[in-house]
Amino acid sequence: MSIYFKDKLYLRPKILYNNVQFMPGQCYNEQHVERTYSNFGRLQALKYTNIRFFENQRNDSLLLSAYVMLTKAKQQSVAFEVEGTNSAGDLGAAASVTFQHRNLFKGSEVLMLKLRGAYEAVSGLQGNYRDEDYTELGAELTLSFPRFMFPFLSTDFKRKIRANTEFGLQYSYQFRPEFTRIVASGSWRYKWSVPRRRLQHRIDLLDVNYLYMPWISGDFKQQYLDKDENYILKYNYEDRLIVRTGYSCIYNSAGRTLMNNTLVGNSTSIRFNFESAGNLLYALGSLAHLEKNSQGEYTLLNIPFAQYVKFDLDFAKNVLIDDRNSLAFHVGGGIAIPYGNATVVPLEKRYFSGGANSVRGWSVRDLGPGSFPGDGNFLNQTGDIKLDASVEYRTRLFWKFRGAVFVDAGNIWTLRDYKDQPGGQFKLDNFYKQFAVAYGLGLRLDLDFFVLRFDGGMKAINPARGGVRYPIAHPNFRRDFAFHFAVGYPF
Repeated sequence: MSIYFKDKLYLRPKILYNNVQFMPGQCYNEQHVERTYSNFGRLQALKYTNIRFFENQRNDSLLLSAYVMLTKAKQQSVAFEVEGTNSAGDLGAAASVTFQHRNLFKGSEVLMLKLRGAYEAVSGLQGNYRDEDYTELGAELTLSFPRFMFPFLSTDFKRKIRANTEFGLQYSYQFRPEFTRIVASGSWRYKWSVPRRRLQHRIDLLDVNYLYMPWISGDFKQQYLDKDENYILKYNYEDRLIVRTGYSCIYNSAGRTLMNNTLVGNSTSIRFNFESAGNLLYALGSLAHLEKNSQGEYTLLNIPFAQYVKFDLDFAKNVLIDDRNSLAFHVGGGIAIPYGNATVVPLEKRYFSGGANSVRGWSVRDLGPGSFPGDGNFLNQTGDIKLDASVEYRTRLFWKFRGAVFVDAGNIWTLRDYKDQPGGQFKLDNFYKQFAVAYGLGLRLDLDFFVLRFDGGMKAINPARGGVRYPIAHPNFRRDFAFHFAVGYPF
């Protein structure tokens, strides 16, 4: 195997050899050619790949000479982004600059550095706060290698599993009138796909998140955190360490032919996710007989750490009726269990219901848990268990517009009986009575590369205590309607 190049070889020879799936002396195999295209297509240092074969007659045999022609992509780039934000009516703006190097060590390693800033005018605060604005400054550094980087792995294994290894660091400084928060994290993960089986895998080998609260307003503490019934709120506004590992798998029967869930044929999608946190730290604390803090928690460098296990399973199916109509089904559920060093799952890992991808008769974070009607605090409308089901009839209207009629059902629940979430605990003899049901219409603009979705949902069955149980019998548009704008299909 020979390498020809102009001026300077920009990829290491080993990288080139390892990505070619056919070797001298082998018989022609179409799958090997396709895998070679796929392997080089993963390398961001390359723009185009073209493989040509030329026939050579030698004695009584017909041989093929193969030429793999590679075109270099632009190695470095800088991108600027500006966006407007609207958080519950509070307007703001954000800007970011991203630098990318696509061939850092001549092996198509990708270095990405992103700096971001955001500002938002905060309104409606009740209390004596020092400022009325929200400011965020953040930085992200990611280094990705187009191979499975782990000691003691053979070359054959690395050639068989075309994984990306990714190392990342993130830092975010958030300044609000009520508090100042710093979030720092580091990650080490692997991603790879198996095209023939239409599977995608991801392993989060190590993901460390540190939440630091250097300052909290006295008024905010007095109004919310110092009250016994606000246990969940208080837990999520304390310094916390999350050290987790995880695995996720996605199967899609349509492979890459399904774009944005448009009507291209029958398809089935299954998603599974598992993650756990704090087990190793808790075991070390127990074996070393470390002292616990006043909350009964082990700490690392005086920082309490979260401990939980979480499972998610999601199933979706699209059934094509004809070239203009289809029927889509979706069932999903998840559970997050705190134990050992924690009695509450961190906010980022808890479930919420309502919104564009859930029960669409409710706004985001406006449903549940259980029969809890809500108290205006979105942290109290989160749970440890989530169940969702949807059925949606989709049709082509005209030009790039699509229409839909849908019915959604679901809710969230807590595993424990928290004072600040009365009626939210999951009970086998009662949970099925707390399913919320919504119905509605949707309009979608399919622009091929992405879909703009406009959904309007109405409440049909409302499990919240003190509300109208069956709004479908006596609909009230102002009370029951929720509008959603989103990008992409809900499932």
